Amino acid sequence: MSQRTALKILLKGDVYHMQTLGGEHPEHAEFWVRAAEGKVRSKSDWDEVLKNYRGGVDYPVSLFWKELMELYPDAKVLLSVRDPVKWYESVKSSIMRL
Repeated sequence: MSQRTALKILLKGDVYHMQTLGGEHPEHAEFWVRAAEGKVRSKSDWDEVLKNYRGGVDYPVSLFWKELMELYPDAKVLLSVRDPVKWYESVKSSIMRL
């Protein structure tokens, strides 16, 4: 969540995050399932679900980075690299407890 928090400040607006899907807007689940099935193709479909966000970080947005870069070629991409062991420990002590 720290990346989301920082990006919300830098981008001066909300940032889509797995917490958005899991807690704030569970009704978006159908959209992401359709996207995973390859059924979301138009920019207007993406615009509809992402219209209130200045950026996206983490799951599920990260799964579709190629598609999103094609649709939004001027978007900036932040590549974060973490030690895999520390990442796993972080996940294990946070979201895997849910």
